[in-house]
Amino acid sequence: MRSRPSSSSIRLLLRFFPTSKSICLQPQFPTLSLHESLLPYKSNASTTSLGSVDDEPSSDFHFLRNPLSPGCKDAILENTDPRREDVVGTLIQHRNAPFLALRYFKRIEKTRGFVKSVDSFCLLLHILVGDQEEYKIHKQAVYLLNLFVSGDSGPASEVFVDHLVEVAKRFDFELHSRVFDYLLNGYVRAERIEDAVDCFNRMIQHNIIPSVSYANILLTALARRNLIDKARELYSKMVLKGLSGDCFTAHILMRAYLKEGRPEEALACFGDMKACGVKLDYAVYNIAIEAACKKPDLSMACEMLREIRDMGWVPSEGSYTTIIGACVKQGNLVEALRLKDEMVSSGMAMNLVVATSLMKGYCKQGNLGSAFDLYNKIKEDGLTPNNVTYAVLIEWCCRSKDMEKAYEFYMQMKHVGIPPTNFIVISLICGFLKANKLEEARKLFDEAFEYGVANVITYNVLLSWFCKRGNVSEALSLWQNMVSKGVVPTIVSHNNMILAHSKAGDMDRAHGSFAEMIQKGVKPTAVTYSILVNGHFSKGDAERALDVVDEMRGIKIAPTDFTFNIIINGLCKVGRSSDARDKLKKFVEEGFIPSCMTYNSIIDGFVKEGAMNSALAIYKEMCESGISPNVVTYTSLIHGFCNSDNIDLAMRMRNEMKVKGLELDVPAYCALIHGFCKKQNMQSACELFSELREDGLSPNTVVYNEMISGFKNVNNMEAAIDLHKKMISEGIPCDLRTYTTLIDGLLKEGKLLFASNLYLEMHAKGILPDIITYSVLIKGLCNNGQLDNARKILEEMDVQSMTPNVLIYNALIAGHFKEGNLQEAFRLHNEMLDRGLVPDDTTYDILVNGQVKGRNFISGVSCT
Repeated sequence: MRSRPSSSSIRLLLRFFPTSKSICLQPQFPTLSLHESLLPYKSNASTTSLGSVDDEPSSDFHFLRNPLSPGCKDAILENTDPRREDVVGTLIQHRNAPFLALRYFKRIEKTRGFVKSVDSFCLLLHILVGDQEEYKIHKQAVYLLNLFVSGDSGPASEVFVDHLVEVAKRFDFELHSRVFDYLLNGYVRAERIEDAVDCFNRMIQHNIIPSVSYANILLTALARRNLIDKARELYSKMVLKGLSGDCFTAHILMRAYLKEGRPEEALACFGDMKACGVKLDYAVYNIAIEAACKKPDLSMACEMLREIRDMGWVPSEGSYTTIIGACVKQGNLVEALRLKDEMVSSGMAMNLVVATSLMKGYCKQGNLGSAFDLYNKIKEDGLTPNNVTYAVLIEWCCRSKDMEKAYEFYMQMKHVGIPPTNFIVISLICGFLKANKLEEARKLFDEAFEYGVANVITYNVLLSWFCKRGNVSEALSLWQNMVSKGVVPTIVSHNNMILAHSKAGDMDRAHGSFAEMIQKGVKPTAVTYSILVNGHFSKGDAERALDVVDEMRGIKIAPTDFTFNIIINGLCKVGRSSDARDKLKKFVEEGFIPSCMTYNSIIDGFVKEGAMNSALAIYKEMCESGISPNVVTYTSLIHGFCNSDNIDLAMRMRNEMKVKGLELDVPAYCALIHGFCKKQNMQSACELFSELREDGLSPNTVVYNEMISGFKNVNNMEAAIDLHKKMISEGIPCDLRTYTTLIDGLLKEGKLLFASNLYLEMHAKGILPDIITYSVLIKGLCNNGQLDNARKILEEMDVQSMTPNVLIYNALIAGHFKEGNLQEAFRLHNEMLDRGLVPDDTTYDILVNGQVKGRNFISGVSCT
């Protein structure tokens, strides 16, 4: 215990306050007295048990409420002189008697003319929380500080801390943290968080380190207000001063980081505290496991799980559930199943969350059977699937196109009284639409309204389906239904309607929908403009498409990569591949990064224009820019080389594909087969046909048609007919080209009956002839002397409202010339003129010479 200062030293100290005026000019306290009403408790922040603003003095301090009560009269209380030097002097005399100092202070504050100063209050606080560990007197200090910080006057927190420090040094008090801790806590309880932070920072500047428990109170308050960066900053200052905190500090900071979606920083905090030697508890490890799973870092999460076991703790069911879910999300089903077994062996039952996660894992692997088995098992074990379980199973059944099973789960869910969610309904609607089961989708759509889960997203799913198919009437009907029910269309809804009109080729209405959207205050996006641009390109109106792009730029909407690709692809489709190449250079300067698809559009455009050198140049540019060509790239080039009779370069492209490990797809094989058939090299075509099958691919109708056409052109109709039989036996549909090619070849060989049977078979399958088919039939019949039958075919064309072309009339005229029926030949010529057809050179060769370039009848009509 320190000795009491002498009267002379007190007089020396009081020279700081020479007049009463100087005292009054110092910062003042709130005018509230101890006995007046106090502010209510405002904060949920943690505090110590030393009391709050609401605490009244205990019964042990009854004399504070009535200073004149019996037993309280002594020499000190008789001194009621309000002069500041006397107040300070009296307090100093009782620095080791805090109860008497407090009694005197409360007595003197009621004296008329006395004004409490910051210094006298600070002196009292230091006396109350001196070296003693007396709980009751400390509680009074807390009470006075809480009253002080709840007022609306007094000095700023930083200034008050400075006063506390200055008074402690002036009157030789130890500068420990207790009084500052109480002050810090008071600011937090009064929800003066900025003042609390300032108080904390000023304490650190004075090298006063707060107690861990009180630092945690401030960190908690900051975390609850989402001021995690400020909390981290304060914690860093604590660490620099040697205060690493405790496991509760880690709990506060890590939880706050997770709340803000910053798992990496939560793990960094965990690592820092562990490195500082802070003894972390079971709860902190569980938080760290959660953070590792969210990062995600499964190896770290599993390592922490092992650490928990090594420390003798049993991992919680929640930790197992979290890690298993993370493993499934990362596609590591094997590890998820291992952890499930470990969890069960630890005496914990598999819960519904774990079971649902594992079902999702099986589904992601395409193993729906195991997911169904697990579903049945948990039901047998007494677990009741919830809407999340059903949502997982229904979603993946829809993805795997097993709509029957998906609907079965849906009905089971409803049977047990679980109402469907919007997600489940949308999954089913999307599944039925992909399966082209519109009625079932509509039924689910109506049920969504019955259950009250339908919203604008539900409408947009169905609306998008109609719009992508250009089904404008259905889309408009659904739109009106949506508006009538008070559902507000979103930008997605408006974009869908613009798309519907664009798909239907009605760009005027597309722009009308756009104008309606603007009128309703919905701002267009880059997607909106991209739809319009694509619509104009699809109609071949490149100039209008580019005008829309300029309009888009004019209102400061930057084109996206999606927009740039539409422009490049659109220009190539209208035969302006060179312009597309030039545009690409400008777009790259704007920051556009071309993809393989971008280059494929330009290559395909040049191929279709027959500019193979330019296509090859773009291919080389693509490779030099570091973009690897894909199957589509090579298929386009192979097509181009085959069409330009450069089969060697086509095969070189094919070999290059194999070197790069790219598998040829059916279109690539078809392009090569077409090239060899065109050169009448059927041996090489057959080898590729066989190779296609060996690669596990199935030839489609187009491939078969190429082969059939190739055999027809080399007059091998037997092989062509065999391929036709294979198509039927393999269930591959024959189309109009298949029948037209076969009929043409058979008629050339004079096999009229066989050709006639195929023609009837074609009609029986609902395949109607086009102008090429009719040309083949009439030419073939005329060449075989079947002029009456040829005439009947012409009459059939009239019934079908199909106008014959010049080739058909040339065939009929040549046939009648061959038979010597000149009168009918000239009548057909006049009929041709009456139909508005212009005779060509072949027509006049027949009429003048009775020949077609030296031949006695027409033979130039081809179906391929």
